[in-house]
Amino acid sequence: MSQKLDASPAVIGIDIGKNSFHVVGLDGHGAPVLRQKWSRGQVEARLANMPPCLIGMEACVGAHHLSRKLKTLGHDARLMPAKYVRPYSKGQKNDFRDAEAIAEAVQRPTMKFVATKTAEQLDLQALHRVRERLVSQRTGIINQIRAFLLERGVAVRQGSRFLRAELPRILAAPPEVLSPRMVRIVEGLAQDWRRLDERIDCLSGEITALARQDAGCERLVSVPGIGPIISSAMVAAIGTGEAFSKGRDFAAWLGLVPKQFSTGDRTILGKISKRAIAICAFCSCRPPGWC
Repeated sequence: MSQKLDASPAVIGIDIGKNSFHVVGLDGHGAPVLRQKWSRGQVEARLANMPPCLIGMEACVGAHHLSRKLKTLGHDARLMPAKYVRPYSKGQKNDFRDAEAIAEAVQRPTMKFVATKTAEQLDLQALHRVRERLVSQRTGIINQIRAFLLERGVAVRQGSRFLRAELPRILAAPPEVLSPRMVRIVEGLAQDWRRLDERIDCLSGEITALARQDAGCERLVSVPGIGPIISSAMVAAIGTGEAFSKGRDFAAWLGLVPKQFSTGDRTILGKISKRAIAICAFCSCRPPGWC
C-alpha cells in the first residue's frame, strides 16, 4: 500500500512499542488509508498535523501518557484492555495486524474502555507497586530465616511479631544449637528485614498522607473496613470510577461475581477470582481502619 496519505483517517489504531509504533488509519467507510511505522518521537509531531479523529490503543505501559498527550492535541484517544482487542485480529499476528485490530475494536459501541490515568494516579500507583514488592521481599526474608532455624531444630510460633521477639534469644543460643556462621547469616537477614521495615513504613506514611489529601480517598475511608492503603489503591486504579456505569460493573471488574461458562440451557457458574477473595478478606473481614 502506498505510504502517501490520500485521505484523512477518521479512526487510527496504534500498536505501541518501546521505540517504534505501528499505525493503521481507516476512513469513514472503514477502508485503510494509512499504514506506517513511526518512531516514538514522530507520533506526537505527525498526529498534531492531522484533523481530530478517534484513536485507539491497548492499555499498556506508556499508553496513559500518550493518551493524555493526544487529548491535548484534540484527538479522542481511548484505551482498551488487550484481551478485548484480540478477537478483532485477522490472520497471522504482526504489528500492523494488531494496529488494524485496534482500529476496528475502538469503533465498537459495546467496547469497554479503560479510563486514562492522570499523572497523580500513576505516581500513587507506583508507590503501591514499590511497597508491594518490598512487602514480598520482607516475607521472603522472614520465610528464609524460619527455614534456616527449622534446619537446626528451632521452631518459632507463626507470625512475624513472634519471630522478631524470639530472634535475640535464638541468636544467643550456644554453638551446638546454632553455629557461629549461621548466627552471622541470620543476623545479616535480620538487618535486611529492618531496612525493609523502614522503607515500607516510609512508603506507607507517604501513601497515608496522600490519601488524607484526596477527596475520593476520604469518601472511601468512611466505609467500615477500608483504610488509607485500600482507598488510595482503589483511587489509583479507577480514579473517580467514571469508567463504570453502575456498581455491578465495578463488582465484576473486581471479580466479585463467579466466572460463567454457559451455553444453551446450561448455566455453569465457577468460583470468584483470587483478587475478589483478597478484597473480601481485606475489606469485610477485618476491623474498621485496620489497613
